[in-house]
Amino acid sequence: MRASILALLGDRPMHGYEMIQEIGERSGGAWKPSPGSVYPTLQLLEDEGLITSESEGGKKLFTLTDAGRGEAESGPDAPWADAGRGFDFEAMHEVRAAGVGLMEAFGQVFKTGTPEQREKAVAVVNDARKKLYLILADEH
Repeated sequence: MRASILALLGDRPMHGYEMIQEIGERSGGAWKPSPGSVYPTLQLLEDEGLITSESEGGKKLFTLTDAGRGEAESGPDAPWADAGRGFDFEAMHEVRAAGVGLMEAFGQVFKTGTPEQREKAVAVVNDARKKLYLILADEH
């Protein structure tokens, strides 16, 4: 996140929301950082003296300092460039749909189920999480 913000601000001053949109566009939609990752990073960079901000119409406009420009120039040219390479958007859509379906079912059990059913639902989700990690560990 840090390198991306510095690289973007190397082009021109920007608002936080603008940076989120820009990273999404430059990565071909493969990476759209959340405000929860962008804004704390902006604060950290400002605390380190690498960027400054000024209020502009109720929004903060962020600009590189000289120290920030030096760090941006020594960093990667386009940290987001590899984000979409080899990325299977169709498979990601399937995974996202499966996850949403799982959470909808879990939510329904939690809203309308008995305490015993809720306990079973938590166990199922915890078991699924463990099994997913086992896939990465290549265990069965």
